[in-house]
Amino acid sequence: MSALTVLKFGGELLETDERRGAMATAIRRMAKRTSVVVVHGGGREVDADMAVHGIEKRAVDGLRITDAPTLDIVVGVLAGRVNTRLVATLGSIGVHAVGLTAADGDIASVRMAAPYAAADGATVDLGFVGQPTGGGSRLIEMLCAAGFVPVVASIGASDDGQLLNVNADTLAGHLAASLGADRLLIAGGTAGVLDPDGATIPAVDDALMDQLIGDGRASAGMVAKLVACRAAARSGVARVDIVTGKQTDNLDTSAGTRIEVPPVGGSESTES
Repeated sequence: MSALTVLKFGGELLETDERRGAMATAIRRMAKRTSVVVVHGGGREVDADMAVHGIEKRAVDGLRITDAPTLDIVVGVLAGRVNTRLVATLGSIGVHAVGLTAADGDIASVRMAAPYAAADGATVDLGFVGQPTGGGSRLIEMLCAAGFVPVVASIGASDDGQLLNVNADTLAGHLAASLGADRLLIAGGTAGVLDPDGATIPAVDDALMDQLIGDGRASAGMVAKLVACRAAARSGVARVDIVTGKQTDNLDTSAGTRIEVPPVGGSESTES
């Protein structure tokens, strides 16, 4: 397979026609240089639908606690509106995109997540939340080889067919590792990981990541991004970056935060 980038971005970058068009153009530009697999979120649109239905949002470390009513909304928003609108926008500018979820073609095998050990020490039942455990790369490889851009909504299914909400950062990190991607690029609303003064931290290693998560300097959403990035880097993804998704003219060359975590088994690995 040729060079491959897994690109993840949050739903806030897709909320208007203008933003969605800019992101689609950035994807088209990237796809001329490398195969691209897109993973997207849509949390703010999910939040809005939940508010309409009188459902309170609950989350821990950026992970949405998902009961049955919340799951119905998550599936409808992510696998329905957000995914289909983006695929349609990409098609309108000549990108052959295919809308998928993690449940399609065994892209990612998913199990119900175990109780979560939060950064503050609490143990939390996440409900209908999925943890990627494996999966096959054949469908993604076939689509990329044929010139398509897979656009993956972060919904999975357990072995017994139960739909599960998968954190989009977690899914992106998992796919980057399982596909043997050359790069994981997570584009969000900030210019990477920020210090207390709002300046971008250019690089984060294992030790600094533990500090940022442990002392609360990393926001809830950033915790999920950091953990996903570390998992991808440890699995051998050569380049992992967190950048702003608001500068789409040069999305894949934007200055942001490089995750400098060695692969497990490498000469610099800190794993025991």
